[in-house]
Amino acid sequence: MPMPQSMNALVADQVGEPSEVLRLESRPVPTPDFGQALIHVKATPVHASDLHVLRGRYGFSPEFPAVGGHMECVGRIEALGPDTEGLRIGERVVHAAIPAVPGPQVAGTWQEYLVADARRLLPVPGRLSDSDACQLAVNPLTALLLVARELDAQPGEWLLQTAAGSTVGRLVIQLARHLGIRTINVVRRRDAVEEIKALGGDEVICTADEDLVQRVAEIAGATGVHKALDCVAGDVGAQVSQALAPGGELVVYGALSTHRQTDPAALTIPLPARSVIYETKTVRGFWLNRWFGTTSPADALDALSEVRALVTDGVLTIPEGRPFPLERFTEALALAETPARGAKPLFVFEGGEHDGDR
Repeated sequence: MPMPQSMNALVADQVGEPSEVLRLESRPVPTPDFGQALIHVKATPVHASDLHVLRGRYGFSPEFPAVGGHMECVGRIEALGPDTEGLRIGERVVHAAIPAVPGPQVAGTWQEYLVADARRLLPVPGRLSDSDACQLAVNPLTALLLVARELDAQPGEWLLQTAAGSTVGRLVIQLARHLGIRTINVVRRRDAVEEIKALGGDEVICTADEDLVQRVAEIAGATGVHKALDCVAGDVGAQVSQALAPGGELVVYGALSTHRQTDPAALTIPLPARSVIYETKTVRGFWLNRWFGTTSPADALDALSEVRALVTDGVLTIPEGRPFPLERFTEALALAETPARGAKPLFVFEGGEHDGDR
């Protein structure tokens, strides 16, 4: 089949509410340059962070007009640019499309074809569905990096985490169970407690009717908890820091408590100074974009390869996404931010096999 000359893309001309600034547009199919590959996209997720990028509330801003989707996709290689080695035409690959900070602009994934740096492409086996493959490079990678690299959590240690019911939180539980790490999981709703325990969480604290600091002390005893993950920030993040043993480490990777907040000055964690100073605790951030900006392409692919193996072997389970054609983008955007939405919306394109290659 000859290569089409044009393609559909979901484009925003300016910063704004995604449902208002995005439009479906016909664009020329791009041509790969040196070290690049042309990818025919099969499936790409709609992450909440993709929408925050378009709203101007994220850690980087693309050049407008911009194709949406700045995270990940799965597709097949249609063409290779000059001097592009290690890949072959027809190969099915995951594209880690997270822009490195600092680093160059990266093509958005909400389009039928895109060009990608070959060093950001990871071949994936046919037994992985498009739904699994197109979600490998953000949440499962984040969980692995947080647990195994940022905190270097060891078997038998306690790991305290907030938002245990989130996508990353669930993956942290699965990974920790695989590695023999014990988890204390913080949730907001009482009805989430049994679900988290069934998933493999060792202990669950519900902030609706339990004191976080007191419960951590009761669970961990004299040894205490030395490692924690937080993606809530605000008062909950401060309580997690306070609950840590002297010398403990807290890695903050999100701010769910303020994700609707438009004033940057309101994005805070009110840390108790005495606790931080006299107990010499460490609080630091993690952002996947900056990790890509400071990690070599080879190391990044090694980490992605590790994630691919964990998902392929069933250690990490990614919930099946809900497919949408690009034309129904308003429905997909609405689903992406629906509380307790269930399946993550995925844009799928003609020729994509949503349930996996057979």
